[in-house]
Parts: sequence; C-alpha cells; structure tokens
Amino acid sequence: MTISKPKITQILRVLKARYPVVETQLTHKSPFQLLTATILSAQCTDNQVNKVTKNLFTKYPEPEDLAAAPLKDIKPIIFSTGFYNNKAKNIKACASALLKEFDGVVPSDIEKLIKLPGVGRKTANVVLSTIFNIPAIVVDTHVLRISNRLGLTLQKDPVKVEFDLMTKLPKALWSDFSLWMIYFGREICDAKKPNCPECPLANVCDSYIGAQ
Repeated sequence: MTISKPKITQILRVLKARYPVVETQLTHKSPFQLLTATILSAQCTDNQVNKVTKNLFTKYPEPEDLAAAPLKDIKPIIFSTGFYNNKAKNIKACASALLKEFDGVVPSDIEKLIKLPGVGRKTANVVLSTIFNIPAIVVDTHVLRISNRLGLTLQKDPVKVEFDLMTKLPKALWSDFSLWMIYFGREICDAKKPNCPECPLANVCDSYIGAQ
C-alpha cells in the first residue's frame, strides 16, 4: 500500500499541534511498575488500571514482593481489570522471571522483554518508549483503528501494523505517534461514534471520504 508523503506530513503536523505534550497515562514509579501496569491494561482502561495498581504497588512495589505474593492475594486486587486469573499468573511469573533472568532489572531489549510471561510486543514497546526513550510504535486498539481509518495501513494484525507503520513514519516520531493516536481516539475518533464533523483530519481520512 502506498500513501503520499504530503498526507503523512499533514497527519503528523495536525496531531503534533493538537497534542504537543504526550505521555503514558499509566501511573508508575519504576520500570517494573510500568511493565506490570501495562500487562494489566490489556482489555482494560488506563484509569481502571491506575485504581488497581495504587493498591497493588502499595503492597508489592518491587519484583521480589510480587514474586513472593500468593496468587490468592493478588487476584482480588486486580479482579476489576478483567481476565484476572491469567493476569495474576502473568504478573507474578513476570516478576519471578525478572529476578531469575535479569536480577530484577527490566531489560531494555525487546527480544528479552517479549520472553517474559505476559509480555508481547505492545507491552514491550510501551516500556521501551516510556522508560528507555527508545523509538517504538505501540499498537493498541486506538492505533490499530485510526491507522486503518486514515489509510496509513491496510493491515489488521497488530504486529503487521507496527512494522508497516515503521516503514512510513519518521523514527523520531514513532513513540509520540502512538500516544497521539491514543489521545485522538479518546477525544475524536471513537470506535463506535467517531466525531467526524469535528475531526481535523477528515479531509485526509480514507474512511470519512469513502463514506461521502
């Protein structure tokens, strides 16, 4: 799929102007806490995760604390994030693996990160971009949906979307682009009811133009 450079430039210019300062909405005080919070964020809002981790990190602030915690004590705390059985197992196992493989230090290498329990490319890229300032495209539901609507990609698989966008966007803007999409998805480009009349990108949006 080809997309014109002027169109890409316009999209990036509009988003940067609209959201000049962007950062992850997941509350954390360490790389380990961000990693854990991101695992919990699957199929859950950042706001809900933050409510849960406030209690979770008070009790288990470090990898050794969470690794030693019984699952029966973790599950009630994270219950409201959904899929709590698997998530409890994953965050406990992830903490244990960090201690065993990396002396409790979150690695800055994606290949090492994705070998940790519960960590896929999306979670790994959040950590890389937020903690280590390594350019990375985080493909969450907002990035996937809006990139398709704008015509930036035709791919549907998150990993394929990530690699497709990497070939089209300036590397220096990869991390910001992901956050711009999240902000924009929450404000304008809703999954069910996008606010197209107020959208500053309507004139370059394949989905909107195709519906006219």
